[in-house]
Amino acid sequence: MLEGRLTPAPAPLGRLLALVSLLATGLIPALAGSLPASRADEIQGFVAGDAKPAADGPVVQVSGGWMVPYAETIPGSDVTFRMIPVPGATYRMGSPEGEEGRSDDEGPQFEVAIEPFWIGVHEVTWGEYKGFMAACDLFKAVESARIRPTVSATNLADAVTAPSNLYDPTTTFTHGEEPELPAATMTQYAARQYTKWVSLLTARFYRLPSEAEWEYACRAGSLTPWSSGSDPAMLADHAWIADNSDETTHPVGSKAPNAWGIHDMHGNVGEWVVDQLVAGGYTRQAALPQPVAEAEAIQWPTKLQQRVVRGGSYYDEPDRCRTAARRGSEDVAWKDVDPNLPKSPWWYTEDPALGVGMRVVRPFTVPEKATQLKWWEPDIESIRLDAQDRLLQGRGARAIVDPQLPADAKAKGIGN
Repeated sequence: MLEGRLTPAPAPLGRLLALVSLLATGLIPALAGSLPASRADEIQGFVAGDAKPAADGPVVQVSGGWMVPYAETIPGSDVTFRMIPVPGATYRMGSPEGEEGRSDDEGPQFEVAIEPFWIGVHEVTWGEYKGFMAACDLFKAVESARIRPTVSATNLADAVTAPSNLYDPTTTFTHGEEPELPAATMTQYAARQYTKWVSLLTARFYRLPSEAEWEYACRAGSLTPWSSGSDPAMLADHAWIADNSDETTHPVGSKAPNAWGIHDMHGNVGEWVVDQLVAGGYTRQAALPQPVAEAEAIQWPTKLQQRVVRGGSYYDEPDRCRTAARRGSEDVAWKDVDPNLPKSPWWYTEDPALGVGMRVVRPFTVPEKATQLKWWEPDIESIRLDAQDRLLQGRGARAIVDPQLPADAKAKGIGN
């Protein structure tokens, strides 16, 4: 059992009051206000009570009950993805001095306090991401049929901007597009909008990991360069890397998981986190009172370049797939053959971005809507303007997204 760091579950007589209180404060894992108290027993991934529940995977005890693994179905499809809980704890982030392959931006180490969350058991697949890719045509058809609210200044927070259709699918699908392969080549902005799309469809708050969350989940309690240990030869059992990948991606979950049951944290495709890579590495975080709260550890992006990718990819040697290893994005170089002007805010076209993908997390404590939007939306003006340019040219689409969208579209014969 993975034990959380929150207060123990309340006594049975206080259980109902605890659930009502958690729902009221947003601590129960659903978007604020989306589930009434009468449906507390149906909350995805949470089991109320003192008794440890039977589960196919790890469980984490939190206030009022237990976080458990679950499968999320993307509404309007039969596509599912699996989430497993991760306990809260304090750990030492970054690589220690002397670790072979260590770069300056992997330090100095600092203590960070992590709150409980669920994480995707593997990277987002093409089977999952293609639903988001199809949203461009779906949104246009829904708008034309006038069956849904139109996007305005008053409801923009509930709108998603779908990626424009691919001008050259062969670039995006260089390594295949089978449903079980990890999705790749999306920009960080596209990855963030994907998490918004899934969140609004399911009424559960999904987002990218923070860099601190990602490293904590990858380590799974280990202190070694890889979660599999200190011997790079052991990594082949856990990761698709340069030595065994045949220079391509592979179906997710086909290598052994780490100690917490999470697959593909090393290799296959690198994974977006929300942070930006800055000069001096973790100097700012190390100078704060220790341990640093998870939210304070985040390096929110302020410019287009050098957003952080973690985990290494199928083309990387073991040292670039270490738990603490980081790669910064190079937006211009990664879009070199993109003929669009301005370059696409959605897709990359060049190595190493052909091996960049994503993974989702869901925090146990749900933030206010304004904070949710910070995780999803453009963080600099140039990204917002590029996305707006696609909409004005008719090469993108925006629509209000909620759990009713698939049913409304189906009733009019729109989509699958």
